[in-house]
Amino acid sequence: MIAKLTGLLDDFGPDWAVIDVAGVGYLVHCSARTLSSFGPRGERATVFTELQVSETDLRLIGFASGAERDWFRLLTGVQGVGSKVALAILSALTTEELQRACAGGDAAMVARANGVGPKLAGRIVNELKDRAGGLAVVAGSALLAAVPAGSVSGDAVSALQNLGFKPNVATDAVARALDELGDGAGLNELIRVALKRAAG
Repeated sequence: MIAKLTGLLDDFGPDWAVIDVAGVGYLVHCSARTLSSFGPRGERATVFTELQVSETDLRLIGFASGAERDWFRLLTGVQGVGSKVALAILSALTTEELQRACAGGDAAMVARANGVGPKLAGRIVNELKDRAGGLAVVAGSALLAAVPAGSVSGDAVSALQNLGFKPNVATDAVARALDELGDGAGLNELIRVALKRAAG
C-alpha cells in the first residue's frame, strides 16, 4: 500500500499529476484543490495517497493533506459516491467547509460540486453528519489541538471509539478529561476519566 509520495512534479493535467520519485513516475489522480497546492514543474511535491483497485484498473488518488484523504474515504463509503464524485466534492469544498456542511446538514453546499444532485447531496450529509465531528479539520479547533493523532490522547480517543462511542463524542470526552487531568496524564487514567465524561 502506497500511503505517501514525495518527489518532483514531473507533469500535470486537469485532474492528474506525475510525481517523479527516484526516477519512477507515479500517475496520481487529484482534486483541483490538490493540484493547485503544487508548485511549478520540477519542484518538490508531497501527496498523501489512496490506492484504488478494481477488476480493470489500479489507480492512485492523491491529496494535499491527510485530512483530505480521510474525507475521500468517508465520501466513497456513501452509496452512489465513486472516486470521481468524491474528487469533485473535494475540488468544490475545503475539508473545513465539508465538515461544516455535514455537521450542519447543509446539503445545498455539497450540491455545489459538479455531478452532485440534491438527492445525492442529502444522502451524503445524512450519512456523514454523525461522523463529521470525528475528523478534527476545522482550523483553530480546540479539539484538534487537544487530541493530536498518535499521542496518548489520540490513543484514548481510539479506545473510546472501539468501545462504541461516536468519534465526536470520544474526541470531546478526551478533550474534557485532558482539561481536568493536565497534559501529563497517563493513558489508563485518561481513558477512565474520558469514559465518565462520555457516559455522563
